[in-house]
Amino acid sequence: MSHPLRLGIAGLGTVGAGVVQILRKQSELLSARTGRAIEISAVSARDRSKDRGVNLSSYAWEDDAVALAKRDDVDVFVELMGGEDGPAKDATEAALALGKDVVTANKAMLAMHGQALAEAAENASAVIKYEAAVAGGIPVIKSLGEGLAGNEITRVMGVMNGSCNYILTRMQDAGLPYADVFAEADGLGYLEADPALDVGGIDAAHKLAILSSLAFGTRVDFAGIELEGIERVSIEDINAAADMGYKIKLLGVAQMTGRGLEQRMQPCLVPETSPLGQLQGGTNMIVLEGDAVGQIVLRGPGAGAGPTASAVLSDICDIARGYRGAVFGQPAAGLVAATPALSQRPAAYYLRLALHDKPGALAKVATVLGEAGVSIDRMRQYGHDENAAPVLIVTHKTTRADIDHALAAMGKTAVVDGDPVALRIEEV
Repeated sequence: MSHPLRLGIAGLGTVGAGVVQILRKQSELLSARTGRAIEISAVSARDRSKDRGVNLSSYAWEDDAVALAKRDDVDVFVELMGGEDGPAKDATEAALALGKDVVTANKAMLAMHGQALAEAAENASAVIKYEAAVAGGIPVIKSLGEGLAGNEITRVMGVMNGSCNYILTRMQDAGLPYADVFAEADGLGYLEADPALDVGGIDAAHKLAILSSLAFGTRVDFAGIELEGIERVSIEDINAAADMGYKIKLLGVAQMTGRGLEQRMQPCLVPETSPLGQLQGGTNMIVLEGDAVGQIVLRGPGAGAGPTASAVLSDICDIARGYRGAVFGQPAAGLVAATPALSQRPAAYYLRLALHDKPGALAKVATVLGEAGVSIDRMRQYGHDENAAPVLIVTHKTTRADIDHALAAMGKTAVVDGDPVALRIEEV
């Protein structure tokens, strides 16, 4: 019988403790499914005395994650500390330098250093597995790298941050403004210690960068993502979008075009009847499109102890079975540097603006849009106060550059009150 696969687990937070619990509970099942025993040799975390709800007394303890990675009785280093640099990266590099395999849930580290780490792993005949780094319990990495290996991927799209989806759906369901729901989500512990990672779209963009590399054979390019968070989405936008048959989502989209790799993470309108439009609460959804398979939709929990630990265990089981493979689907040396698309594919846009109650105000706006090459599909005007009237416009397909040109020109008309809002309408 094969010798046991010995793990060193660095990071004993929600996910790390969840991995330990599953390993203890399902040891016989995991052994039966992989053909070998899977054991924990040692663990590491910042506070040895903290109660984590799981018995750790039978495992060796290392205060230093690098020391854990270097232990002779550790075959696989399981990195669950987080952070793009610091101990997580140092310990991962130490493990790879010794030819040890790595399992990680660290999206930030892979988004920022994925190419260098992939080269280090492959040069050492080691592997890095990272199913848990993207969309929690949803097996999207395996779907792209294995299940859809025979496809040319045409588009990757999805809601990749449950906290943002919770905020946007809660705003609509309760009729509450952004600030109130943000405070509620923070109080419930749904947001990162630095909330900007969530609401600013950074967390989700890390995930998109990883998926783009795997889908299109490019080097991870987080810097090439057009990034906009949900901070400017108002309850007025959510209500107006719903009135016209749309929902607003923080949507990540990556697609290879003739202009280069288009990657964007931004609030978009999607049809309320679409799978993405029906997505509620903190759930994630990834849509994958390939030339042979067409479109598939993956939906499930994007965070939490159980779902994320489940994804970590799937990678550990792959290693136990002897499943290897290149980190990003093909040898790291063959990954091409992504050429960022300088412009987005044309799309319809939602515009919200407030017009001063003056004769000819609406005509001036229509003229400005026409001169910028933007055609109006439909328009609605709602009741107004003493100063301004809200106007909503849905355009025909156009470019973001033409929209920006029109918005700049509107500011010079003296009929627009405040800054207009422009949101892309994504076809799904």
